[in-house]
Amino acid sequence: MMNVVKKHIFILLLWCLSLGLLSAQNTTGSEFVLKGSVVEQNTYAPIAGVSVSTDQGSYAATDGLGEFSIKAKVGDVLIFESSDFETVRHRITSDEDVRLEVKDYDGPTQKGRTSREANHVQLLDSANYYKKDNIEKSIDFIAQSISILGKNPNKRLLAKSLTSLGEIYLYHGQYDLAISNLNEALNSNKSILTQLLLGEALLLNNQVDEAEITLKELQDVKSMVPYQKLKLYELLGDVKMEQANKKVALEFYEEGLRIAKKNQITPKITDLTSKIAETYASANRQIEAEGYFNSSLELSKKENPQRAIQESEKVADFYRNTNRFDLEIQQRKNSLNELKKLEKTAISNKKNREQPADSISTQRINYKIGNAFAAQNKLDEAIPYLQRSIVEADSEEDLTVQKDATRKLSEVFKYKGDFAKAFETYQEYVALVDTLYSRKEQEISRAIRQNNEIAAKQSRISSLEQERELSQSKYDLAVTEQQLFEESNKRQRLIIYSLLFGLILAALTAILYYRSSKQQQLANNLLALKSLRSQMNPHFIFNALNSVNNFIAKNDERSANRFLSEFSILMRTVLENSEEDFIPLSKELELLRLYVKLEHSRFADKFDYDINVDEKIRMDEFEIPPMLLQPYIENSIWHGLRYKEEKGFLNINLESVSPEILKIEITDNGIGRQKSAALKTKNQKKQRSKGMGNIKKRVAILNEMYKNKVDVSISDLNDDKTGTKVTLYLKKD
Repeated sequence: MMNVVKKHIFILLLWCLSLGLLSAQNTTGSEFVLKGSVVEQNTYAPIAGVSVSTDQGSYAATDGLGEFSIKAKVGDVLIFESSDFETVRHRITSDEDVRLEVKDYDGPTQKGRTSREANHVQLLDSANYYKKDNIEKSIDFIAQSISILGKNPNKRLLAKSLTSLGEIYLYHGQYDLAISNLNEALNSNKSILTQLLLGEALLLNNQVDEAEITLKELQDVKSMVPYQKLKLYELLGDVKMEQANKKVALEFYEEGLRIAKKNQITPKITDLTSKIAETYASANRQIEAEGYFNSSLELSKKENPQRAIQESEKVADFYRNTNRFDLEIQQRKNSLNELKKLEKTAISNKKNREQPADSISTQRINYKIGNAFAAQNKLDEAIPYLQRSIVEADSEEDLTVQKDATRKLSEVFKYKGDFAKAFETYQEYVALVDTLYSRKEQEISRAIRQNNEIAAKQSRISSLEQERELSQSKYDLAVTEQQLFEESNKRQRLIIYSLLFGLILAALTAILYYRSSKQQQLANNLLALKSLRSQMNPHFIFNALNSVNNFIAKNDERSANRFLSEFSILMRTVLENSEEDFIPLSKELELLRLYVKLEHSRFADKFDYDINVDEKIRMDEFEIPPMLLQPYIENSIWHGLRYKEEKGFLNINLESVSPEILKIEITDNGIGRQKSAALKTKNQKKQRSKGMGNIKKRVAILNEMYKNKVDVSISDLNDDKTGTKVTLYLKKD
């Protein structure tokens, strides 16, 4: 088949044509992997970087050898796109290999390009290979692909590297970095793909108005292929949904659906039908929403089991939101059966397994079914599903679902009047909350480390770009100097001044980079402090609320009201101070008096206390981190005095060591740290004290930021290992 387009002539050769007709009869309707290549007609040199797609939504690109492989069916239209020649379309008639020959091709080929350009293609292929599994390695390959382009790079190749980098960041949720690199790619070389990705990144980064401006620029572009057009309308529909303009959003989705149906892009037909259903549902138009949901559900069943399960859960959510719990339960049971079939199939064929979405799992579906039964007050039916969800979540280490299902099970037992099981289950829920807190802290730490590593790699890429621009500037100045050397000394001085300016600019860039690193470190410290300040020990809150519950159970309404009033004052004070690194010592002392008073009202038979303040202390001259002392006092009461057989004593003493240093001592004559540790339960030994851990972290960060302002030490009070003494030295400034 020959197609003459301007200066290029494209020839598609179907290998083994005689066998192709027979093969077409056998493969019609079934999907297969089509292989092919794109080459220059005369030299057969491979052409890399050509985008290959089908009108059904499959994608691929030619590698360094000009080869590609793509999922397709007989009757699909194969589309070849490149900035170096016009788009070519070919209808597939068999599963035989396809070759596109380009005549008079003047773009870079594997034989015609330099080794530098060939390496660039290979590096981008490697970056794409590691895109999903190893972001650090993928970014390294991108950095290498930019580095080898040299001081005066090909703008098209540079834009490809930056677009690939933007896609990597977009996939991993680093939207700011994705936006920055995609903008740089557009500055180097305009492309429809890059602008669509930029619009999507802006939308995901909640820059809705900027996303709309970026995407609307593409509405008048005539050279877009059908998939790009429908993707544009889908993104514009998403923009309008974010702007709560559901009427216009529906118009965009419907236009995208029209293009998808016209070009038989099956996956997008399902996606857009589902989005139209969700839009109607959000507008409370239930009849239209249900009709589209039924259509999307039927369409998804024709794709693959994973997609069908995802759509089934969307429909179940729709039934839940409209309080049709029986339909919701039936739909989720269907999803559960299909998911179990999928998992059984996947065990024997793991290579072809496609994992369902993270939010869809057997434990989560069982939890939602239990919720639906509970919403109808069918408590006996709800219990086995919730219990099954807890067991499965524990097996899969899904703490979030395990926690939610445990809490719901406790509520169900409470509604049934089985308070013993309700209390036992609630205790399990509290333990899960503590474990989840600990895991979240670890995840935050890992995320911070990964973000720092990514930032360092991005800085390397930015430095390469700055170095390239600076080198290009120096090169241009040198050429100008050579051309103007014979004209006048004045021109020479001008060039020298320009060079000096370039050096000063480089020096300023280095200084700004150093300052930026320092500011980033300060921002990380402030973020860590804010996170730690917000984490008040949940044990105190739970225990305080249990005390109120005990007062109510004893019909001691006055004590409950008094305790709750004082507890609310304490919580309000803590929240008011939570945004500050330091507060006046007088405020911290007021907070501690209230806290100790609350604890004493709960354990009046366990300890007495005394708070002594040296009259020499000038309270208004000292500042202290909020809630710094409370965890030590809590440890004294809960782990020292509470287990003492006779009544104990807690002493808090503040004295002036010097005009610049304040000494704070917290002592108790409790059972001591060693015996307290021996009394801990097996579960308690696994958990580190969140309050004490947070205090250590806060003290370390504050000392780093304020030059060793706080010093804390803990020791035994007596030689027989009983009692505990906490000594804290606080510097004025």
